[in-house]
Amino acid sequence: MKRLFAVFAMLFLMSCSQAQDQPITEFSASELKNGALLVDVRTPGEFSQGHLEGAQNIDWLAPDFATHWADIDKDQKIYVYCKVGGRSAQSAQKLRAMGFKHVINLTGGYDAYKAAQQN
Repeated sequence: MKRLFAVFAMLFLMSCSQAQDQPITEFSASELKNGALLVDVRTPGEFSQGHLEGAQNIDWLAPDFATHWADIDKDQKIYVYCKVGGRSAQSAQKLRAMGFKHVINLTGGYDAYKAAQQN
C-alpha cells in the first residue's frame, strides 16, 4: 500500500511541475534575451492585427501545428499565448506531450495584455 501511495504521489508531483501558467501581464521581453521562445498560437489574421514584440506565429488550428516544432530544442523555454487563453492552454498541453520540458502558458491572452497597456 505504501508503494502504491508513493507512485501516486510521484505522478501527482510530476504533473504539477509540468503545469506552468503565468499571467501575460507579468511576461517580460527580457526573457527572450535569455533564449526563450515566444509563440502566438492565434491565426495569422489575428496575429497581423497585433501581437507581442518578438513573437512568432504558429497557428494552433493549422493541421501542421506539430511539424513547426521539429527543429526546436525540447529544453528551450517556450511561452505561448492566444487571444484569451484557451488555445494557448491546449497548445501548451500538446507541446508538453510532445516532450517539451519548459512550456509556460501566458494566461489572459492578448486581450489581457492590450487591456493592461491601456491602463
